[in-house]
Amino acid sequence: MRLYRIGNWCYRKKVPFLYKVFDIFIRLVHNCAVYSQTPIGDGTIFGYGGIGVVIHKRASIGRDCVIGTNVTIGGRSKSLGVPKIGNAVYIATGAKILGAVNVGSNSVIGANAVVLSDVPANCVVAGVPAVVKKSNINPRDFF
Repeated sequence: MRLYRIGNWCYRKKVPFLYKVFDIFIRLVHNCAVYSQTPIGDGTIFGYGGIGVVIHKRASIGRDCVIGTNVTIGGRSKSLGVPKIGNAVYIATGAKILGAVNVGSNSVIGANAVVLSDVPANCVVAGVPAVVKKSNINPRDFF
């Protein structure tokens, strides 16, 4: 996250070219695609340094999220929409969140789930495609 934060600062301050150097360095060191242009909230962390994580440049991620390894947050073919992730969302290993999807705050995305539709706040989703398994959860049970 430190490399991302520095690259994001360079991007927001319109420092030419330097943010792209951080993007390349992140890809080489951590084997992931997390771009400096992507707004990621404070307190968000990546499991194991974000190995295998791919996040679309236009996607947005809220504060205090946990993102596991091999997670993809991106678009779908023939669709311009990208995911918007709320605050305090736990995204387990291997999950895929694709298309113009809104994930509500305090939600949990299960391991290897494929999310293709909106996820309400305070719920657990899992499966392929992901469906709500439990709603009205207490986020303190998961963090």
